[in-house]
Amino acid sequence: MLYKFYEAQRSLMEPFTDLAQSAAKVYGNPLSVFGQHPLAQRISAGYDLMHRLGKDYEKPEFGLRTVDVDGVEVAIHERIELKKPFCELRRFKRFTDDQGTLTKLKDQPAVLIVAPLSGHYATLLRDTVKTMLKDHKVYITDWTNARLVPTSEGGFSLDDYINYVQEFIRHVQSRYGNCHVMSVCQPTVPVLAAVSLMASRGELTPLSMVMMGGPIDARLSPTAVNNLAMNKSIEWFEHNVIYRVPTRFPGAGRKVYPGFLQHSGFVAMNPSNHARSHYDYFKDLIKGDDASADAHRKFYDEYNAV
Repeated sequence: MLYKFYEAQRSLMEPFTDLAQSAAKVYGNPLSVFGQHPLAQRISAGYDLMHRLGKDYEKPEFGLRTVDVDGVEVAIHERIELKKPFCELRRFKRFTDDQGTLTKLKDQPAVLIVAPLSGHYATLLRDTVKTMLKDHKVYITDWTNARLVPTSEGGFSLDDYINYVQEFIRHVQSRYGNCHVMSVCQPTVPVLAAVSLMASRGELTPLSMVMMGGPIDARLSPTAVNNLAMNKSIEWFEHNVIYRVPTRFPGAGRKVYPGFLQHSGFVAMNPSNHARSHYDYFKDLIKGDDASADAHRKFYDEYNAV
């Protein structure tokens, strides 16, 4: 019921957030009658903040068009290499007319970046991808929002996750002979399992395996999250955080851990910091500090998309 209630509340809020956006523009326009009001800038800023607090945040784009490789601007073409029900394997192919740079690009190694499936989209690693593109052929896992996957596609378990990673590794290896693998945060566990299984079968394993900030052995540095997992049964989680996807989505009826719950958990870890950030955004709008306001929008457009 909680998921249905959340979606109903969001649908009811949508016209008000659209109205707030329109009001912000009207009061923010100096040529408007309302823009002549002595408090117009403050009113506009208030409506703008109201709009951003209530709006629905869509999946962002990677938006990588070019990358600098040793002083040469190289074009980037983003494309889907493999498409599976719960994930797309994306490649960022590089193009250039500079023959010297082209030869250099062909000799560079391939890397598979395994992005987290834990709330935010893979676009959160945009800067990581951009940096790696300077000296690697880059692939990344772009996980699908489970509410968009019909129940006819079956479930997606840890075993399936590990099998996906193995398939993606083999795909990149088939093109270049071998590759490097980098996992960030949550996927370090399935990546370690995938590579271990490949090694146990005598398969070709990646040239290197980088695991960044992941819970390989959470017992060594227990946190509040770790303690919650230890003090609550699996049945407790099933009854309190697992809900069925509402009927308006392709994956209607699928049992999921909704992204809005994960996002709420993220915000709850540092509520004062987020409140201060939004207040600073309000003040930046009043002062006309467009650079700081744009930086706030850029961060929260990504952070609030789950």
